[in-house]
Amino acid sequence: MKKLIPIILILILVSAFTKSDKKVNPASQLDYCSAQVEKSISSLTSYNRMPQDIPSGQQTWKLSNYSGWTAGFWPGILWYDYEHTKKDILKQKADSFTVAMTPLTIRKATTHDLGFLIFCSFGNGYRLTGNPEYKQAILRTADSLSKMFNPTVGTLLSWPNMVSRMNWPHNTIIDNMMNLEILFWASKNGGSKKLYEIADTHAKTTMKNQFRDDFTSYHVVVYDTITGKKIKGVTHQGYADNTMWARGQAWGIYGFTMTARETGNPEYLDFAKKISKVFIDRLPDDYIPYWDFDAPNIPNEPRDASAAAIASSAFLELSVIVKNKKESKYYRSVAEKILASLSTEKYQARDNNYAFLIHSTGHMPNKSQIDIPIIYGDYYYIEALTRLKKIYEGKSIYD
Repeated sequence: MKKLIPIILILILVSAFTKSDKKVNPASQLDYCSAQVEKSISSLTSYNRMPQDIPSGQQTWKLSNYSGWTAGFWPGILWYDYEHTKKDILKQKADSFTVAMTPLTIRKATTHDLGFLIFCSFGNGYRLTGNPEYKQAILRTADSLSKMFNPTVGTLLSWPNMVSRMNWPHNTIIDNMMNLEILFWASKNGGSKKLYEIADTHAKTTMKNQFRDDFTSYHVVVYDTITGKKIKGVTHQGYADNTMWARGQAWGIYGFTMTARETGNPEYLDFAKKISKVFIDRLPDDYIPYWDFDAPNIPNEPRDASAAAIASSAFLELSVIVKNKKESKYYRSVAEKILASLSTEKYQARDNNYAFLIHSTGHMPNKSQIDIPIIYGDYYYIEALTRLKKIYEGKSIYD
């Protein structure tokens, strides 16, 4: 019996090490994504209709119009897949789905989601091809989006329909941090310098008003358009007004990390680290959050793989821009553990349907898109894998 004890201890230590030091092979997982993309392409018949989600029990994508807020993620996925495979057919498909969204770049902005719509599609396309027509589309869109900025409040308006529907004079959702990137980019690539000022002001105002003392985020902040002051912080897709909605916190982490990179302002970087800490500290053992960290029936609540994917991509960028090597290693390690879990059978669609990931949650209070594949989860998963592969290869994650 005494001889068995050292062996048992060794096995326990090996098991513990394996669990805490998960690794993922990004090239292999990108190959998996490519195979799933091929299935999706074969099922699509129009460039004006984009994959949105896959309802429970179904195999193929439910589609949205090119103007639906999630539409830009599909062409963005195709651009990332083309970047990995270098297949001309993927470049052609990515271009066709991207160009189909052109009407959004030439009309008046009616949604804050233009950053999602156009920078994920045209933005990735321009990064990989240098097509001047893509650049012009991005610049036009940035100008249009800037018109939704309220200088009295200091943020971009998020949901125009909520002004009358909910009596919210001016509302800003945490998701809107993601739409600042197109403004920063445009200001540095031929657009007005005012675009930078708008994005920076929005970030500052959001940092001041959108977070509680414990650095968890409100989904929505409602502002008075006369005084510019905050009226209240509420939720729309989270469990309650005072809870940490997982995807909202992930949007914040990604948005402030990106803003820190674009501005070089250490205040944003410090804030990104603080809002990351509360997210990381409360992750479950497999690093995939429940849809809301404060949902009442954990562990019997749906997960949100999309929030995990968004956060993993953000943590990889955070690992690149922090100066402290120990911090850099830490954020990359967290991202790797998230991606390792997302790359297991538990969270991948594989042969069951055409998506990359399963177990995402869109709008739990509305009983919509619960525990199914959602296109933005796939987008940030392939983006994170691409970033990790570049880090392993010693390349810039931005090229």
